[in-house]
Amino acid sequence: MKAMILAAGKGTRVRPLTYDLPKPMIPILGKPVMAYLVEHLARYGVTEIMVNVSYLHEKIEEYFGEGHQFGVQIGYSFEGYTNDSGEVVPQPLGSAGGMKKIQEFGGFFDETTIVLCGDALIDLDLKSALFEHRRKGAMASVITLEVPWDKVSSYGVVVSDDDGRIRAFQEKPPQEAALSNCVSTGIYIFEPAVLELIPTDRPFDIGSELFPLLVEKGLPFFAQKRQYNWIDIGSVKDYWEVLQSVLMGEVAQLDVPGIQIDDGLWVGLNTSIDWNGGTRIEGPVYIGSGSRIEAGATIIGPTWIGHGSHVCAGAEVVRSVLFEYTRVLPGVVLDEMIVFKDYSVDRDGEMRHVSEYDPDAWGNARDRRKRRRHEAEAEVFNDLRANQVNT
Repeated sequence: MKAMILAAGKGTRVRPLTYDLPKPMIPILGKPVMAYLVEHLARYGVTEIMVNVSYLHEKIEEYFGEGHQFGVQIGYSFEGYTNDSGEVVPQPLGSAGGMKKIQEFGGFFDETTIVLCGDALIDLDLKSALFEHRRKGAMASVITLEVPWDKVSSYGVVVSDDDGRIRAFQEKPPQEAALSNCVSTGIYIFEPAVLELIPTDRPFDIGSELFPLLVEKGLPFFAQKRQYNWIDIGSVKDYWEVLQSVLMGEVAQLDVPGIQIDDGLWVGLNTSIDWNGGTRIEGPVYIGSGSRIEAGATIIGPTWIGHGSHVCAGAEVVRSVLFEYTRVLPGVVLDEMIVFKDYSVDRDGEMRHVSEYDPDAWGNARDRRKRRRHEAEAEVFNDLRANQVNT
């Protein structure tokens, strides 16, 4: 069995994290979510993996390379073009359209292939799923899970009969219109014949276009209702909740990295914690390598502090996620927040730019200047404007 990972989307619902990262590169315990997928495929002997890329494609390609470090082969299919100015312009083809491009280019889909969205953690038994797919003589199979009814509007709803044959597919229906609470988890098993149904002249989506076409034609299209862990990072709120669960030890097979130096406290290499002055750390907390925690700081878990960060004296970090090289300045309180470079997001998904905060909130731990960068830039701008007025 071969595999394809869908990784061409912009991840708009996970902004600001995806301003600088493609969604499959969002880290869980310091490792991109897509890396967990590649490792999972490798455990089941799936070693030929194609990845369609577009937005910030170079971040994915530079990290994974050709897959040697994972014991697999990885190939890439870029969706986009170079404009007259020499700029690379992403232009996704839709999930099914991306498959068609790969097939037309080199005929990759010449056997049963599992297709996965690149933004979820799973522990699906792939061998069992493949066995059921073949036993039923399916051309296409969708792995499904039951979700609470109030969540169905966020997913593609799968309607099937008693033997699993799919009769309808609803793309993110309102709760009152949903015909089932079984939803697609973005994991599909396809036979090569499926590729013949995908047009070549336009973008084409798996959920909203290919699946209804399979139902319309009455082809052997089945749902597999399975119980397994599926952790979908659909939004920033989801991401915050996932990391909270992971740090609490509620997700099997995901262990906090680093060395445990106290109850509920893990640290990376060369981390400096000054325990004087009433420093208080209540786990579970991970503090990344090269980070500095000053005397009198307070950190309440579940909290993840990325490598190279700096929590100053009197600062409080409570149930939060700080990406690498974040400096939290003295007296600042971050409560249930994600801080990513110049942005913060609260647990409800409300995003704010650093310019909307007090100038002494947080900054870049690599910046050794005493004043924030935007303050210095503002002074330069004001000086230039004053000079223009005087002349």
